[in-house]
Parts: sequence; C-alpha cells; structure tokens
Amino acid sequence: MIRFNVIAFTHSGLGLDEIGKFHLETEQVVKQMKKIKKEMNISEIMYLSTCNRVEFIFVADEKVDSDFISLFLKTFNSDWDHHTIQNYVAKAKTWNGINAVNHLIEVASSVDSMVIGEREIITQVRRAYEHSRINNLSGDIIRVVIRQTIETAKKVYTQTSIASKPVSVVSLAYHSLVERNPDLNSRILVIGAGVTNTNMCRFLKKYGFKNFTVYNRSIANAEVLARFTGGKAKPLSELENHKTGFDIIVTCTGATEHIITPSVYKKLLGKDVATLRDKKIIIDLAIPSDLDPRLVKTHNIDHISIEFLKTIVDVNMKERRKELIKVSQIIYDAVEEFKEIFKMRQVELKMRSIPELVKEIRSTAVNTIFSKELNKLDADSKDVLEKILDYMEKKYVSVPMLMAKEMLVTNERESDPGRKMKSGFSKKAVKK
Repeated sequence: MIRFNVIAFTHSGLGLDEIGKFHLETEQVVKQMKKIKKEMNISEIMYLSTCNRVEFIFVADEKVDSDFISLFLKTFNSDWDHHTIQNYVAKAKTWNGINAVNHLIEVASSVDSMVIGEREIITQVRRAYEHSRINNLSGDIIRVVIRQTIETAKKVYTQTSIASKPVSVVSLAYHSLVERNPDLNSRILVIGAGVTNTNMCRFLKKYGFKNFTVYNRSIANAEVLARFTGGKAKPLSELENHKTGFDIIVTCTGATEHIITPSVYKKLLGKDVATLRDKKIIIDLAIPSDLDPRLVKTHNIDHISIEFLKTIVDVNMKERRKELIKVSQIIYDAVEEFKEIFKMRQVELKMRSIPELVKEIRSTAVNTIFSKELNKLDADSKDVLEKILDYMEKKYVSVPMLMAKEMLVTNERESDPGRKMKSGFSKKAVKK
C-alpha cells in the first residue's frame, strides 16, 4: 500500500484560475498520462479534474518528495519554467498509502470539497476512474481503492443528511423563485450571460419557463445562452430600449455600479407601468448588486438578493456540518475495512498461480510418472481416479487460500483483540 500516492492541487492552496492551468481536455488526458507513466516509471495513474481541484492518483515505487513532484510537473507540462514549477511544488498536497485512500474517500464524500455535501463529486470520481480504466492507465490497486471509495461515498450520502439542504446560491435562488409559484409564461429578462446566469437558466428551462430575453455585453455569449433557452439575444447597451415589460429579472454581471437604476427600471417596465399592482420578481446574484437598492423601497418588487440567499446558505451549511461526525465514523470504518480488503487482495494475487501449478503437477503425474500404471487400469477404475483427482485439485486450490486468509484474520485479532473480523476458513470447508 506504500506505493499508492496522491498529488493534489485544490482550492485551499491555489486560486481557481491557477487550478485551471492543470485542466486537460478529455482528448488530452490519455496522451499526457501515458507520457507520465512512461517517463516517471509509474505503473498506474488516474487523473481527476473538477472546478476546484486537480488530483493525480498513481502507483509508484519511488518516494514522492519535492524532487519527484518537480519532475512530475515538468513531465506534465514541459512549457512551465523552473519558477512556475517550484511555486506549484510548494503548494502541492500529497498523501501516501492508507492516508491517500482516506483522502480519496473524503473527496468523493464531499468532506474535502469547497462546498460540503455536493453530490456531483462522486460522479466525477467514477467517470475519471472509468476513463483511466478503459484507456489502460490504471490497474488493480487503483481499481480496489476506487471501488471502496465509491461504495463509502454512497453510504455517506444515503446514511447521513450531509447533502440534504441546498447550499448553492443558484440552487437556492431557483427554489426561492419556485416557492412564489410564478406563471410559466412569465417574461424573464436575463441580464448577464456568465456561469451563474447560465446555471440559473438551466434550472428555469428544466422547470418549464420559455419566455427569455438575454442581455449581455458580448452579444456572442448572449446568443449562446439565448439559443439554449430558446429566447432572444441583445447587447447590454440596448437594455434601456426594452419596451415590452417583464415579470422576472435574473441579473448577474461584473459591473462595478448599479445597472438597474431608477431611470432604467422605469424604461424596462414599459407598458407595465399601468399595472404596477403586479409585483415584479428580481433575482440579483451580482456582487456588488446590479439593482439600485432604492428601487426596492419605492416600487412593488419582490427582491431575492445575494445577501438574503447567503443567510440561507449559512444556515444550511451549519446543518450539513452537524453531519460530519457521522460521516467521519463511516469513513473511519471504511478505511479500516479497506486495510483488510487490500491484504486479502494481495494474498489472492500472490496465490492466483496455484491453479495452473496444480494442473501442471497433475498432468506430469498422469502423463509421465504414473502413465504405465494408469494404462493397466480398466475404464471404470480410470473414471474413479479421474474424479478423485478432480476433487483433490479443487481442494488443493481453495484450501491454501482460505488458510492464508485465516492467518491474516488471526494476526489482526492478536494485534487488536477488540476488532470483529470475519473468517472464511473452517475445517468444514476441507471436509465437504
């Protein structure tokens, strides 16, 4: 197990822009990982990339120290200069052996995530492993580790409430809107076509909204989001010329000043000015706010602000953190169980040549050593002898494996009497 390692670059050590420099497109992963395997003498490797982390999971005989990481990064990206590599070496996090297994389980269980309890990470880990397996990058050790990792993460999500309350601002904004039961034909103005509004529009479209107008500084980005929503795209410079009114505004831009000022808001209302009794919903996810706060006081506006949503986020995060004690126990049990699983697997690997050896011994005995004696036997005697040999061959293959597992279990019990472990060997197995 000492050969199993993880090198990680995460949100806690690097900015998201820096982490992005470690990202590889799907078609690049195989080429780069094969290069690292060959040049670094690594037997297995797996590449995991998410929005807030990049991790290299691998099996190698060499000690993973600063020199190893430096060469590893140079192999990963030959364009990086010495200063860049040394900066990343200093910010790299490493785990080895059973600690690396524990770390991966924490990652898949979203304990080590930027947002605790986000289920998406388990899917990302599974996909990363499948990609490495299909392309012959990983092997038996990573397979066994990932199987335990995925199974444990599933237990965490099903046996605890760590993911029960939403903590994504976008998700909360969507739920807050739906709680107000707006008409699906509502006219929605989307101001800004960045990641936040794009994610928000995914929720809205899935819910059934269909009347979108997208305003953005870059008309090209506005057109991308408009095509996705089935709406219209317009440049942000034309926002003041919007004359058809609205029911809902979703805004999130990088502007440093309020975009929706009293004068702009009046123009956005258009013909709706005559029916101001109808409350308008404005979801403002920008920092600083896109909506001039004076409008909330002077107009009939249902304002879903980032400050309001963050209050809910904080409450929900506290609820999720309460589950960490339960999660920690599940992970601890899984790691202890993995120690046994890994030892048993090593026994299986070392003893898997036994069946072929037994067959060779049988063949030599039948065809060479005792061939003359066997030729003197009648057909019935040969048939009985064949059955005896078949029986002996099966037992000779299975019994040593069971005995080896029993020895491991006995040694574990003697070293830690308090542990309960299952044994697969008994005299009944021999007698059957």
